[in-house]
Amino acid sequence: MTTNRDIVTRAFADWSAGTGAISDIFAPEMRWEVVGESVVAGTYHSADEFITKALGPFNARFRPDSPYRPVNRRAIYEDAEANTVVTLFDGRGITLAGTPYENTYAWFLTLRDGRVVDGKALFDSRAFDDLWKIQPAG
Repeated sequence: MTTNRDIVTRAFADWSAGTGAISDIFAPEMRWEVVGESVVAGTYHSADEFITKALGPFNARFRPDSPYRPVNRRAIYEDAEANTVVTLFDGRGITLAGTPYENTYAWFLTLRDGRVVDGKALFDSRAFDDLWKIQPAG
């Protein structure tokens, strides 16, 4: 039987290898909250809104030959009901300005039927906001 932890682990492996996107496991009706005071902090009420307003612009700030990828997943936890998976990971990429971007993220992902229906992200908002000063591609 495939667990939610297995689904998240596979999605991170594919994302890290460049063979898939983390958004592949998002449910269309997903709710995602970015905690804190960063430029993208707030609540998104669908996968499309989150991808359009946060994830897409984030990815557009990286060189195509060195996109942002998780490089070290340091922890993964699944709750007793097996609905929520928590992962702590480091990621990095090279920005369009040629500078490295590195940050550590904690994601709390609630899944139903193998798809993320609720997400919460915590990270260093200063490093993230510095990234947002770089003009995106396109």
